[in-house]
Amino acid sequence: MPLETSSRVVQALTRRGYNAEREAVTLIAESSTPELALEAAIETAPEDALVLTVDHVREALDAEPVPDPEQVDGAARSTESAAAASSEPTNDAVNSDPSVSTGVSGGGSPHGTGAVPDETEGNTVVDRSPQAPVVANDMTGASTGTGAYDEFVGVFRDRYERLSGQLRGRVNHRPADSIEAMGGGADVELIGLVNDIRSTASGHWLVELEDTTGTFPCLVMKDRDIADLVDELLMDECIAVTGTLADDAGIVFVDAIHFPDVPRTHRPNTADRHVQAALVSDVHVGSQEFLADAWGRFADWLHTEEAEHVEYLLIAGDMVEGVGVYPNQDEELDIIDIYEQYETFSEHLKQVPGDMEIVMIPGNHDAVRLAEPQPGFDEELRGIMSAHDPQIVSNPAMVDVEGVNVLMYHGVSLDEVIAELPEEKASYDEPHKAMYQLLKKRHVAPQFGGKTRVAPEERDYLVIDEVPDVFHTGHVHKLGWGKYHNVLAVNSGCWQAQTDFQKSVNIDPDVAHAPILDLDTLDMTVRKFA
Repeated sequence: MPLETSSRVVQALTRRGYNAEREAVTLIAESSTPELALEAAIETAPEDALVLTVDHVREALDAEPVPDPEQVDGAARSTESAAAASSEPTNDAVNSDPSVSTGVSGGGSPHGTGAVPDETEGNTVVDRSPQAPVVANDMTGASTGTGAYDEFVGVFRDRYERLSGQLRGRVNHRPADSIEAMGGGADVELIGLVNDIRSTASGHWLVELEDTTGTFPCLVMKDRDIADLVDELLMDECIAVTGTLADDAGIVFVDAIHFPDVPRTHRPNTADRHVQAALVSDVHVGSQEFLADAWGRFADWLHTEEAEHVEYLLIAGDMVEGVGVYPNQDEELDIIDIYEQYETFSEHLKQVPGDMEIVMIPGNHDAVRLAEPQPGFDEELRGIMSAHDPQIVSNPAMVDVEGVNVLMYHGVSLDEVIAELPEEKASYDEPHKAMYQLLKKRHVAPQFGGKTRVAPEERDYLVIDEVPDVFHTGHVHKLGWGKYHNVLAVNSGCWQAQTDFQKSVNIDPDVAHAPILDLDTLDMTVRKFA
């Protein structure tokens, strides 16, 4: 089987337990005798090397002798024999109808003896050609906030302007100061940020809305159908109300509540070829509970023919366990140095196929600021995590993958949504429902001043301006997925077994699952590697 393409070079390398830099693969494939060049590069690389570099290949090519036809034929036969002798591990999958799904099922995948599985069966060869994902709103390196009061005013003003713009097509907004001058009994339509929510002595709800001109009280009667919507409100989110002014013009009696929301007519984009993406999060390397063997099984599976169409890996934060994230965390650490945690994570990342396109965002355990939006990692950490040249971008980020818009957000605000809303609206057992609420509010972290820290920037990077086709989060260590107005919401679980801290707060994690997304259909299969 002559090595005629870069994909065949990658396959031959993975059979020998190596990954390679992309340029190194290209140099081998374009050499006069790729088979001999590959063998020579492996001989040139140090024994403990896992990745063939450009320097290894160039050194081998500089020393490459005039090819002997029998050597070339022998190398080709050796490659073909290795392909025929390789075996493929089995793996059970959880096939889903993503309309409403959650929970865990499916069997595990045997890890074998540590050899990297073959990507081919017989003479079948898969030629991967992933396109580099395009990120629309990476704010890494663009942070301007200093924490001044007027900067917070600016970011909330920007939030209001952008979200109210999404609502103006449904209501004829009148500013708060203009409503104050209207006569009693007039019809009113108002857009504002939720400034206060309280119940009256009679059990009705008083919601105070604020726009750029002032505040105005809005009364939701307890016997109205819309009263249940008050249970979904969070402070600082943007909504619109329609209603009637009281006789004294001092309050609005609300008839309807409108959220920015995802239009029910939304039709998601899909890829124009059959290609897949693996969605994972919360790896937590450095924790004593990090499931290294399960990650190894996942990485091995990515090298198999069964995973031949998985060309993208999207990691939604918490690559490492971090240091000092919660009280007495040091007692649960396997690696106590933060830089060593990232170095070890990078070694695990090297196990996945070298030709995969990888996108990573930070999470609250990572070594970046806690306040959102979180910029991507600094240059030192980027250098450590350079395996396979991943795209490291800010949290949140909208990522265009083969034409499919994937909103990646680590998910710290899910804690707040779950704590504030009724259980049937949001819970840890069904994290995708909490994600529905963020889509409905068109903001990934609407409530300020609670569990979610917000950094003031020139604009509110947490607003969901464009409706995503897929919404991918992590953080809560629970697996759940479903569709909201045709947007697929996926929380991808974690790769960390239950810690003592999680036991103390009653979190039973869903571990070692990899949701595999068909980008051409937006169907999803969940694979379990525990």
